[in-house]
Amino acid sequence: MTDLAKLPVTVVTGFLGSGKTTLIRHLMQNAGGRRLAVLVNEFGDVGVDGEILKGCALPDCPAENVVELANGCICCTVADEFIPTMEALLQLDPRPDHILIETSGLALPKPLLKAFDWPAIRSRITVDGVIAVADAEAVAAGRFAPNVAAVDAQRAADDSLDHETPLSEVFEDQIACADIVLLTKPDLAGPEGVAAARAVIEAEAPRPLPVVEVTEGAVDPRVILGLGAAAEDDLDARPSHHDSGAEHDHDEFESVVVDLPEQDDPEALSARIEALARTQNILRVKGHVAVAGKPMRLLVQAVGARVRHQFDRPWGPDETRATRLVVIAEHDDIDEGAIRAALSA
Repeated sequence: MTDLAKLPVTVVTGFLGSGKTTLIRHLMQNAGGRRLAVLVNEFGDVGVDGEILKGCALPDCPAENVVELANGCICCTVADEFIPTMEALLQLDPRPDHILIETSGLALPKPLLKAFDWPAIRSRITVDGVIAVADAEAVAAGRFAPNVAAVDAQRAADDSLDHETPLSEVFEDQIACADIVLLTKPDLAGPEGVAAARAVIEAEAPRPLPVVEVTEGAVDPRVILGLGAAAEDDLDARPSHHDSGAEHDHDEFESVVVDLPEQDDPEALSARIEALARTQNILRVKGHVAVAGKPMRLLVQAVGARVRHQFDRPWGPDETRATRLVVIAEHDDIDEGAIRAALSA
């Protein structure tokens, strides 16, 4: 790449817990000689995904090339955070060959694409492609709507009503903006679930989109990097619920950070997280756990009532052994006292 060539950027979007970080980790480990830089945007004060990716740093993507913007949607903080961060990545020496942007699961991709038209970066960067990562099991089950049955009942009673939820709008905007959809966790969805998820995506996509099934983020980088989509020049083909020009916000969603003491039984904590998701419509729980008697830090990731945990690395000598979880839900489902009580039980 010459210094005059535009630097390609791939935007990875997708619903909460769909597998975006796993995908980017795979790309980092299979860069094929590309020098990568990664920008991670999280919703909530606790940065989990950025730490996961920095822990996977390789010569093609060292830790200093992984930048995290936490507790703020990058499409809402363009001037203050996104543009300066992109300029900093452009100044890295050696210069990256490709930048990966992992958006928050709550981010709308189209406002972010519009940011690439800012004078400070538009002559130096191009959006190589937008990759939408979709959890096959969740999409098939309609989990982007908190209560699908109630919505369907209301629509059946009055055809004039449109009761789209914020989650459905986020999902639909992500699909509408995509160049490729990666359908993750097909093993959990099963053949019928995968077929149902494909049908949902086909119905929501404004144009035919390739849909690729992916397990544990393992996809050939040649499939999703080097698309040459120049998405910033193709906005009309990527319709959004928010094309009216009104600013969007994320007041529909809230996060709560819960600090807990060392845990004796990780399985018991997982059970409490699962029960919390079922009883209070929690979308996402993620964070790190200090387990009594264990030198390793436990990484916890939950999507709805599906909880996964694994020891990711030893606690550092200067780190405080602590348990900290971020809980994300729609505004009306956040009861901070009940959440803290449920996780502390």
